[in-house]
Amino acid sequence: MKTPIQVMLVEDNKDYREVVNLAIEEEEDIEILDQYGTAEIALRSLQSLSAPCPDIILLDLRLPGMGGLDSVRYFREYAPKAKIIILSQSDQEADVLRAILLGASGYLLKSARVQEIVDGIRLVHSGGATLDPNVAKFLLQNLQSRLPKEHLDIGLSDRELEILKLLSEGLVKKQIAERLKIGYTTVDTHVGHIYEKLHVNNAPSAVGKAYKLGLFTKN
Repeated sequence: MKTPIQVMLVEDNKDYREVVNLAIEEEEDIEILDQYGTAEIALRSLQSLSAPCPDIILLDLRLPGMGGLDSVRYFREYAPKAKIIILSQSDQEADVLRAILLGASGYLLKSARVQEIVDGIRLVHSGGATLDPNVAKFLLQNLQSRLPKEHLDIGLSDRELEILKLLSEGLVKKQIAERLKIGYTTVDTHVGHIYEKLHVNNAPSAVGKAYKLGLFTKN
């Protein structure tokens, strides 16, 4: 049997911690390794040579003391192999983009169903990325172009831009393949080219950079 995905939960709300705990207890392939109410205590635990390193860090955005966004770079330094999923009540553009650009592999709203969190953990652990559909919709509807498209020399094809836009809407590769009526392998190849051309490693980073560069324009 495979070793369960080890999750560190950093969340100051005890009730919400309990909700996440109960959800994960039902899953055979995921378990809570540690949980903390502040980033400072969590980071101190990671500095201990005897402490096991988590696979996934579920990180609250609003924490007492050091905030979630401010702590991301320290978690990446102390646990370089761990992947970070932000849990937040905020869908504000600045929070979402900063989290993505800092290297978070996912951004989920606390209003998300617990199954979405569980699925997000599995997706990120397998090398993917997760972006709350509500956050994706917010970004798509509210962010404006930062630079004129004609001034960019990214080299994305029309199909790649189409797929990138679908990624920004929160669709995963399988859903994109079904939407465009093309093969999953074809989508996977296009996504790989998108990452290479944008110099990113995952979908949230690609979407964040696309908005920053002004690749998405209003109709």
